[in-house]
Order: sequence, then structure tokens, then C-alpha cells
Amino acid sequence: MIENNELAMNIESRLSFEEFRKEVLNDYRLACESREVSLLARKEVLTGKAKFGIFGDGKEVAQIAMSKYFQPGDFRSGYYRDQTVAFATGIANPEQFFSQLYADPDVNHDPFSGGRQMNSHFATPNMDKEGNWLPLADMKNSAADMAPTAGQMPRALGLALASKLFRKVEQLEDMTHLSNHGNEICFATIGDASTSEGHFWETMNAAGVLQVPLAVFVWDDGYGISVPRKYQTTKNSISKALEGFRKADGTNGFDIYNLKGWDYAGMCEILEPAIRKIRETHTPALFHVEEITQPQGHSTSGSHERYKSKERLAWEKEFDCNGKMRSWILENALSDEATLIEIEAAAKTTAQDARKAAWEKYIAPIKNEVQQFIALATPVEAVAGAKVDFVQQTIRELQANREPQRRDILKAAASILVRHKALKNDPAVQQLQAYYDTYLAQEKDNYNSLLHATGINSALNVPVVPAEFGAEPTVINGYEVLNKYFDQLFTNNPKVFAFGEDVGKIGDVNQGFAGLQQKHGGFRIADTGIRELSIMGQGIGMALRGLRPIAEIQYLDYLLYGLQPLSDDVASLQYRTKGAMYCPLIVRTRGHRLEGIWHSGSPMGMIINSLRGMHVCVPRNMVQAAGMYNTLLQANEPALVIESLNGYRLKEQLPVNLETFTVPLGIPEVLKQGDDVTIVTYGSMTRIVEEGVATLEELGISCEVIDVQTLLPFDINHIIVESLKKTNRILFTDEDVPGGGTAYMFQQVMENQGGYRWLDVAPRTLSAQAHRPAYGSDGDYFSKPNAEDIVRVVMEMMEE
Repeated sequence: MIENNELAMNIESRLSFEEFRKEVLNDYRLACESREVSLLARKEVLTGKAKFGIFGDGKEVAQIAMSKYFQPGDFRSGYYRDQTVAFATGIANPEQFFSQLYADPDVNHDPFSGGRQMNSHFATPNMDKEGNWLPLADMKNSAADMAPTAGQMPRALGLALASKLFRKVEQLEDMTHLSNHGNEICFATIGDASTSEGHFWETMNAAGVLQVPLAVFVWDDGYGISVPRKYQTTKNSISKALEGFRKADGTNGFDIYNLKGWDYAGMCEILEPAIRKIRETHTPALFHVEEITQPQGHSTSGSHERYKSKERLAWEKEFDCNGKMRSWILENALSDEATLIEIEAAAKTTAQDARKAAWEKYIAPIKNEVQQFIALATPVEAVAGAKVDFVQQTIRELQANREPQRRDILKAAASILVRHKALKNDPAVQQLQAYYDTYLAQEKDNYNSLLHATGINSALNVPVVPAEFGAEPTVINGYEVLNKYFDQLFTNNPKVFAFGEDVGKIGDVNQGFAGLQQKHGGFRIADTGIRELSIMGQGIGMALRGLRPIAEIQYLDYLLYGLQPLSDDVASLQYRTKGAMYCPLIVRTRGHRLEGIWHSGSPMGMIINSLRGMHVCVPRNMVQAAGMYNTLLQANEPALVIESLNGYRLKEQLPVNLETFTVPLGIPEVLKQGDDVTIVTYGSMTRIVEEGVATLEELGISCEVIDVQTLLPFDINHIIVESLKKTNRILFTDEDVPGGGTAYMFQQVMENQGGYRWLDVAPRTLSAQAHRPAYGSDGDYFSKPNAEDIVRVVMEMMEE
């Protein structure tokens, strides 16, 4: 006779086994669905319905195993083969995958990018339109993917670091909507070949130093497109190459695990305790997932049969993860053959239904627009003088197009309208023109909008609060203005963090943070290694999680090291997620005049052309800089603030409302009124201009001096052209190379503002030399514009 407790144990055991069996079969179903999605998606590209495809086939089982331990609050910072992760975590579904493949601009269909990114680029929103952070601690989160290889690594460091800060910084404890006491992990995924990128190594080193909850999964399929791993990685293994980073007792570093991408049970057995350790101890880890396959090759742009041997292809077929999982299920009596066949058939149906639904949602509104166009174009045939044959041919061609695109409709309408300009007053032509204008505006909004935040999240909508000064203003050094400002800021805003090289203990190289680490703590104001790239990534990840980081690049010349994540990730984020994600990162640096090739840079042309989507602030002094920081911290947009390197010890008046006054972005300030010539500049050049203008005034030439204050945005109210209407002469001057910042300002005023209409003489640009600045005071004099240059050029203009 079976005892009651033994019976209960047997029942519990059977129930546990049944739950386990259901979970395994559900995982197999998901693996099959993801595989079918990849197979169908490739066909859609090859038949022309989509432009390009890159898929996660061969990685399904490993990604499902990883996703089992992905919890609410966690973040994914991955790459473009993570479709199974997205499906397994619920971040995406197959229909959304196909909508993105078709570039559907409707965010209800492609919520990750609104048709702006290619397939498998996933993103989850982090803030609403009213400026409120979403409950990230309760969500499964994904940072917006990028195509640049290893570009996801720097921000992964910041996403993981945020968990450490939420756990360690007392002032953040009540922000439970953003974090559950720092228990969140950042799951970073990367292809094995991309571990050759410096981004990977710098991030791994920083993670090992900082000890943050970062789980890095390397999907190793043995190739980088066609290049075998032996040409990519020392010792032919990233885990072996990183062995010196392995954490041991009494050291930092990270744990290293080796997994087989086809071994479902083995991966789950390793991952469960490993992920738990990361979550509890914040020890980072590398998971080298080996023996991954790529059944369809790298992408739709080529065939892997061109570079893989017959033996390799045969091995990949034998070790296909889905096939291996299927065999394991049967060997362990978790299912019978008939049940697996049903699962596989259902997976095909699921993928086909998703493809069909996504295509119908994409094509139906376009076909409706085709009919609207035809209904409006046909009456043009009856207009006296119309090119009937051309109109009819245009309509026939569009009707014959089985898969029309929006551009086809617009091109058809434009081609008819341009040939009937002489009939533009006819009602039929006017109706077609109105349709074209409306449709074009609608589609431009679909494809050209949201480079920046809007509404309350926009820095352009922050109320202007002028600086106020006492009856007898306190006059102090510029760096002391910033020091007092940052002290007040960190006292009153617990979300603000500052970090960079020499920022902490010594208070930055120009003393803006002097003594503040001791007062506010080493987590709030921190030193970093010399690693500009991952300093930017550190700030990006923190900003994505609701903190307000001020990430410092010590000198503007070294921004090049950190420019890639700022350009590819931050600057494009609002645009490529169609306004779903916000990254309110502030990058603080210093530049312009000082001494030497790498400490006096002003590469503004490079910056403004690579950072469209960020604000670029160029304050002439430290009071202006403080006001710009105030403005930015009241909005939710990223910005670069370039303080004047030679201005820290110049005397300035201290505002009494230091923490509340704001400097509006995109609004130039007229520093001096004048009648004869307008001089436009910014930053350290304002003092050079003022010196030259003093001489010109002695010579009877009246100059109007304008400080643009920000280059992005630039003079949104057209203040400069209003000055030009008065003076009819204009000079643009800065410290960039010829054709750089001055050419940009020239184009903005002459073309965008129509300034050419008000010129009496040729406009001028005065920049630095084409070479890097030479060292020493004489080097500065001959490399950069000086007061004598200002006088000479203005006098030439007056004599013209």
C-alpha cells in the first residue's frame, strides 16, 4: 500500500514532469516558428517584396535558452540576429517582424522603427510624450538596435552600470518604477567575428573594472561573413583569448562560460545559476556560445556555399540546433514523432499567417492611394490642351504595378503635374495638385520627422528664465561659476551623475568639480579610465534608463574616440525609433583655443554633420554654459556642450539664480549693436572678435557682433538676417578648418534665411588654417584667426 505522503510526492513529480514537458515543447514550437519566419523572409527579399534580409536561423535554441532568464526590468542590447530573443521575450512577434521587413511606416505595425530600420532592429519605448518615464522595472526592455558591428557594446556597459547605481546610491532608492533595487541585467549579444572590434574589448575591460551586471552572449558560427574565425580571433577562440580577464577570488574581471548552441539541456543547466549570480552579485559574465550554424548563410546578399566547404556544410546540417533539439526530445521521451510533426506544421502556418497579415496591412493603404490617384488623374485627360496619351500611359503603368510603392504614386502625380503647368488653373489639375501636396506632406512626416523630441520633451520648449544679478554682483573665475553650479545641481537633482577622466578626485582638469566628489560621493561624481568610447556608452545606457548623466570628454580633440556611438546611436535614436526612445545624455567637453595640435581643436564641421539629432552648444563663457545645462536638464534630448578651454580663469559675474536661469537653444545673442557690418561667431572667438571690433570702432567702422550660442539648432528665429538687413555686410568667423563651421553658418544664413537678398558686398568667411594648430603662442597666432585678421577682412569689405 502506498503511503499518502509517497503518493503526494509521486503526483507532484508527475506534475513537475508534465510542466517541464510542456515548457520544452513550447520552446521547440517557438524555435520552429522562428526558423519558418527566417525561411519565408528570405523568399520575400528574393522575390522583391523586401529590400534586404538578415536572419537568426541557426541561433534559435541558444536564444530561447537565454531568454528563459530575461526578466522584467532587464535590458537587451543586441544585434540583428536576435529575432528569436525578441519572440521569446515578447518584445516582438512574427507579424511585427514582417512589417519591419516590408518597411511599413505605420508604428502600429512596426512599433520598433516605423519602417525606418531593416528587419530585426528592435526597440521598446522608455518614455511617454508627456515626459514621464515608463515603468521600466516592470517591462522587458530593448535598446534600439544598430547595424554597425559591436555598436551595441558601449551602451550595454551603461545599461548594466545603471543597475549598480540604483542599488548603491541611496538617493535613487524610491525610484522603483525605474529599477527593482538594481536587480536588472543587461543582456548584450554579439556575433563572434564582431568581437574583433575595439568596442567589444573596451566594453569588456570596463565591465570587468566596474563590476556591473552585464551578460554578454557571443554567437559563434565560425565565420565573419566569408572570413573564418582563425583570421578573426587570437587562439581561434574569444573565450580563450579573454582568459586573462577571468574573475578569481580577490580580483575583479568576469566569469567565462562555454556553451554549445545546439545543446538545449546543457545550456539551461549552465545559464540558470550563472544568470542568478550576475543578478545577485553584479559580476559580469561572458557566454561563448559555440557550434552555432547559419542554415541560410550570412544574409540575402550572398550564398555561403561560395566559401564553406562541403564538409562544413554537412556538419552544419548535422548540428542544426532545431534538429538536435528534436532528436533530444524524442530520445528523452518528451514527445512522440506525430506530436512534433504537428508542431512543425503549425509553425509553418503561424509564419505564413504572420507574413500574409503584415503584407496586407502594408500594401492595402498603398493600393487605396493608387485608386485615389487614378480617380484624380483621369479627369486631367479631358482638360483642353492636356497631354492625353501621357496621362493614360502613366495611369496604365501604375495600374500594372502589382506591388506599388508610395514613391510610385508620387512620381506618377509629379510627372503629370510638371507637364501640365500651363493648365494649373484648371479645376482638375488643381485637384490633382492638392492631392499630391497632401500626400507628399503626409509621407514626409512618415519618413522625415522626429529627428528631435517634441512637446514637453523638447529643449526648444523650455521656458526662458533670464540670469539675474545682485546690485553688487559677485565676480569670480569661470571655473568657480561652474563649481558652484554643479554643487547646487547635485544637491538638488539625485538623477544627475558626472564621470570621465580626472572628473572625480581632482575635480576635472579645470576644476569645475573640485571638491564635489568628496561632498556628493564617488558614485555620483566618478573617475573613469582613458576610454572615451565606453564613457559615451556608459552615459548612453544610463540615460536610456532614466538617469541624467553628464559624460565628459576631457578635450574636444578626443571626441573622435567617442564619436561613433554618439553619431550612430544617440543622434539617430529619436529618428530611427520614430520617437519611441529617448536618450537625454549630456556630453561635456572643452575646446577651441589653447596650445598644440591635440589640445586646441574646434572641429565643428565634423561635429555638426555627424551629430544631427543632438544639440550642439558652444557657450562663450561659463555662465552661458550653466544656463545651457539648466535648459537641457529640463528637457529630454541629448546634447554636446563645448566649454571654452581658455575661459575658465576669466572673471564673470555670478547670477543669483544660478540653478534656475536658462539660455534658450537656437537663439543668438547680439553682443554689440552696429550699422556697418555684421560679424557672426561663437565660443572663444567672441573675445577675438571683440578685440578686433574695438580697433574698427576707432577707425569709424560700426560692427554688430552676434554670438550664435548653439550651432544645432541654429538661429531658429532668423535674428542674423535681420541684422544683415541693416548692415548689408556679413562676416562669419570661427576656429574650424576652411569650409567647416563658417561654411555651415554661411549656408544657413545665405540660403535658409535668404540673406543673399540683403548683400551690398560679397559675404566673407574667416576660419583657421587647414592644418592642425601649431604649438605655442605664435603657433596659435598663425594657425587661428586673430584680431588683426578681423580688422583686415572687415576693412576690405568696407572698401569693396
